[in-house]
Amino acid sequence: MDRLRAMEFFLSVTKTRNFSETARQFGVSATAVSRMITDFEDELKVKLLLRSTRQIVLTESGEEYAAQLEGILWSINEAHANITAIRQAPKGLLRVHSRMMFGLGVLPTLVARFRRLYPDIHIELMLSETPADLRRDHVDIDFRVSPPVEAGVKRRILFRGERYLVASPSYLARCPAPATAQDLLAHDCLAYLLPGGEYVWHFRHEGVQEDLAFQPRHVSNNGVALLELARLGEGVALLDDYTVHADLEQGSLVRLLPHLRVSNTSYEEGMYATILDTPMIPTKVRLFLDFVAEQVSGEGHRFTALHAAAGPA
Repeated sequence: MDRLRAMEFFLSVTKTRNFSETARQFGVSATAVSRMITDFEDELKVKLLLRSTRQIVLTESGEEYAAQLEGILWSINEAHANITAIRQAPKGLLRVHSRMMFGLGVLPTLVARFRRLYPDIHIELMLSETPADLRRDHVDIDFRVSPPVEAGVKRRILFRGERYLVASPSYLARCPAPATAQDLLAHDCLAYLLPGGEYVWHFRHEGVQEDLAFQPRHVSNNGVALLELARLGEGVALLDDYTVHADLEQGSLVRLLPHLRVSNTSYEEGMYATILDTPMIPTKVRLFLDFVAEQVSGEGHRFTALHAAAGPA
């Protein structure tokens, strides 16, 4: 007996509740479907279906077996698709979502390089400041600054990040650089808009933490806007290290209080690639994740991608 085909027939009948409809889907006769399921029940020594001239009803054992088969057959089909994809050139649409700053400063260069390796994989890149709902939004990969908290997803950490306090030379020419965290209260501060309406920067040094509440000069929910305001001399901004790396090297921004660790949320942030927790990772997803990780993981490695963005890859 072809057990796999019997499983497919049975699972289809549990959904259609009709032998003829299942037979039509598989291109066989209704008699063949009924006979194979009966033989399958005999082999299992368990009654899965109760048949009558009017309806088909699942037994309790049938209900439980159908629930298990759903995942088993999905895994088999996914394994088949993946092995076929390995044999063939990877292709298809890959939907990627990212936080704004990583999506603007790092990903375009990597997408261009990846396309040269896998020209038949087409990437749809979406950017926003809030995490994507992978299932609802049909997103394959979401790059987040914080670890995912919802069920049914898994993460891959690419790097731990730091946040730097920065200001432009023109701003520091008229407002001397702060020597302590408390000195920032006398400065124009640029804040990222977070829920709650309170603005607090957290400072840590040698195990001691200090929280500084302040009234910002400007507020935005977009890191790109805060970066540009800092460049224009509007005040002191708190931004991710990979966001300001090029400006620090070029001298358009200056890092302040470098001996202190600073955050406006937690110190566990960085960049996390988040995907659905499925038995098999689609080939196109695995290839892109491995490629991005190779380019940006490790201490300071992500800055290489930033340098490449300024010139030919």
